[in-house]
Amino acid sequence: MQVRKRFVASVVTGVIAASGLIATTAGQASAAGACLDNAQSYTKASGTHLYPNYPTLNYLLTSANCADINIKTNTERYVKVCFLPSSGGRQCQAEYKLAKADTWMEIATDVKDNTRYQFYFRSDASSSGQFAD
Repeated sequence: MQVRKRFVASVVTGVIAASGLIATTAGQASAAGACLDNAQSYTKASGTHLYPNYPTLNYLLTSANCADINIKTNTERYVKVCFLPSSGGRQCQAEYKLAKADTWMEIATDVKDNTRYQFYFRSDASSSGQFAD
């Protein structure tokens, strides 16, 4: 009898824990969806590694829509983010990330709102796609 009670208690605890996990996952998916719903298109010209680059814009600015900086390239590209502090200069991530074609990729995580940044592509070939920040 004791074994059966323990088994039932374990099953009930597992179901409750799984329910919490599913709710958290659904909440995270909803937040990610809202973030990506505000995606913007980009086109990087050939001959440069940066987007954006003068004369169009000097930098992008993160919004409250996302906690991360995301990119979806139309072709496979290695890319990283360079942050532009208000004190000047450029602080780039050490490693490039491989953004696969037509797939969203988080390039930087836990980025504060109103952070200035640029995408830095390993190749100077033209590139286009979308980003969400």
